[in-house]
Amino acid sequence: MKVLVTGGAGFIGSHTVDLLLEKGYEVRIMDNLQKRVHPRGKPSYIPKEAEFMMGDVSIKDHLDKALKGVDAVFHLAAYQDYMPDFSKFINVNTQSTALMFELILKNKYPIKKIVFASSQSVSGEGKYECKEHGFIYPGPRPLEQLKKAQWEIKCPECGQDLKPLLIDEETSNPHTAYGISKYAIELLAFNLGKRYGIPTAAMRYTYVQGPRNSFYNAYSGICRIFALRLMNGLPLVAFEDGMQLRDYVNVKDVARANVMALEKDEANFQALNVGGGRAITVLDFAKIMLEKFNQQNNTNIDESKGILVPGEFRLGDTRHTFSDISRMKKLGWEPEIPVEKNVEQYLEWIKDQTETEEYFKEAEKIMKQSNIIIKTGGAS
Repeated sequence: MKVLVTGGAGFIGSHTVDLLLEKGYEVRIMDNLQKRVHPRGKPSYIPKEAEFMMGDVSIKDHLDKALKGVDAVFHLAAYQDYMPDFSKFINVNTQSTALMFELILKNKYPIKKIVFASSQSVSGEGKYECKEHGFIYPGPRPLEQLKKAQWEIKCPECGQDLKPLLIDEETSNPHTAYGISKYAIELLAFNLGKRYGIPTAAMRYTYVQGPRNSFYNAYSGICRIFALRLMNGLPLVAFEDGMQLRDYVNVKDVARANVMALEKDEANFQALNVGGGRAITVLDFAKIMLEKFNQQNNTNIDESKGILVPGEFRLGDTRHTFSDISRMKKLGWEPEIPVEKNVEQYLEWIKDQTETEEYFKEAEKIMKQSNIIIKTGGAS
């Protein structure tokens, strides 16, 4: 079987490519090598055994060429950033999905299955419970509430703090342009897939960590931010109060989940949460990061100096996000690499990278200038 992996030069895509090759698939990679993610061009880790095709999934001729002669597709290419490029999220992420179905139908390409990259951002603020008013699926926290450093989600009826629950796949309430673009992918995948007999699956990844997670892109997440701060002699900064619960999963576990979704008929027309199976606070993650950094670099940075909680928050962040992964477990998958190993792997990888400082400083500057990072009391 020959498989197309769009975004195959990226973080999740490249690890999926590696596993497909290991399992004996033929692989074609299509990637536009977006400069914000790949400023140095084609990464050296792209395997020679894979066919590489430079192209943009939002351009009809590029995508058509990539679809010719393949049996299945991993549509992992996506635009993701903290910048307010709302139309680009829809154009790249959602429109390319619709275009893919168009081309498959028009040209009668014999595609046996498509696995789509979705996101836990589809769930928005997630699922909560009020002792008095039951289950609640809240919208985003109001800006004025955040400026007052009131972090927890509150019941709209009684005003009490809500209890966060595991987020299942039935929870769909996106409130960012990125999340909306991913939910639209799911709606297209399941409705068009069923109508035209093309099995699909949509993978709702939580916070994916591990080697190759680009340090050039501000979107890349907490492991990147914390590692770069430590490497530049700066303390770790926890947004809000640091008590946000997060669900971290290793990229190799994600690659296994992707390939399993391709190979298992039980995954057809399913949204599938792919998470680490363990919720920890941002502060606990910072402590793990600091401990592993000290071990690897023979340093002794104390927690009191190495971790700060300055009362800043990031606009658009959710309060608590941790996934119910029981649906993936029923397919025979579960995460194997714990958070601690996740951190070790990333720190080992990033210390061999060069020119990290300039990208780190630029990303921080842009996020503050764009009012994405805001200080409580209203000052950016």
